[in-house]
Amino acid sequence: MIVLGIETSCDETSAAVIQDRRVLSNIISSQLVHEHYGGVVPALASRAHLRMVRPVIDEALNTAGMSKKDIDTIAVTHGPGLVGALLVGLTFAKGMALALDIPYFGVNHMEGHIYGNLLSREQPAFPILFLIVSGGHTMLVLMRDHLDYTLLGTTRDDAVGEAFDKTAKVLGLGYPGGPVIDKKARSGDPDFIRFPQAFLKDAHYDFSYSGLKTSVLTYTEKHTTEHLERHMNDICASFQKAAIDVLITKSLRAAKAHQVKAIAFAGGVAANSYLRTHLTEKGRQAGFDVYQPELAYCTDNAAMIAYAGWHHLQRGERSPQNLNAVPSLPLGATAP
Repeated sequence: MIVLGIETSCDETSAAVIQDRRVLSNIISSQLVHEHYGGVVPALASRAHLRMVRPVIDEALNTAGMSKKDIDTIAVTHGPGLVGALLVGLTFAKGMALALDIPYFGVNHMEGHIYGNLLSREQPAFPILFLIVSGGHTMLVLMRDHLDYTLLGTTRDDAVGEAFDKTAKVLGLGYPGGPVIDKKARSGDPDFIRFPQAFLKDAHYDFSYSGLKTSVLTYTEKHTTEHLERHMNDICASFQKAAIDVLITKSLRAAKAHQVKAIAFAGGVAANSYLRTHLTEKGRQAGFDVYQPELAYCTDNAAMIAYAGWHHLQRGERSPQNLNAVPSLPLGATAP
């Protein structure tokens, strides 16, 4: 089965072609316009998707050596995300499916991140404890089998990726914040400042990052510009340790409690070097397999959407033409 994937949930316009598990193309157009504003501007994102969706799809098909007539089906993100951005990809997919007389399926973006990790695993060992970490989401999910999910915990305020972005803005490091903080933290002292770690010792699996973000702001207000510049790498390393160690601790605790065979992580923050190194080391020391996603499949991309859709389509599932974009779509929800 050849699947065209389309992803337009936020600020990347992406299209991919897969044949079963084999990725034939995965084209991503990132919207640099948001850097000027220090965050994603929804109206600008939607306009950029409108300009780019067709050229990106055409490039994905050309790279894969395919024509539109070679596509058997389409998988497209229909939530969660920015409603205007989602509608661009979803509407294009519906029209294309009608014109080609082929089925399509609306994919949950979080499910896409899960399958972005599993693209690298021919035979994953279930059950798996999934840590999904991105700019908009932080959650722990128990995956008992393909397409079978139980949400164990989520953030009660800011997502971890959002905390990285907001902290970078406070420190004057620009947007997006994750990569620059990660880079500076590598040469900093992670024990320089002891920032708060909310819910670290609590038995539940929820997260909170608003207090950590506020703590960084308070620290910058109490110190001189000279001090902040001199210790910028230390501040970044201390923030990163506080943010990521909570993820690692709760992931290991949940994995042991639910007796999983593997721990996996996915989403934009899955590219963070501290998370990749320490969760992998500690997870394996605790006796779990640890599934790292390839860096190419951490950020928003259409290959992960195509592969998630492939699993649904293999079961004979299809989406109707009246499927709508759902900006707050929960993981595991069934489309009407």
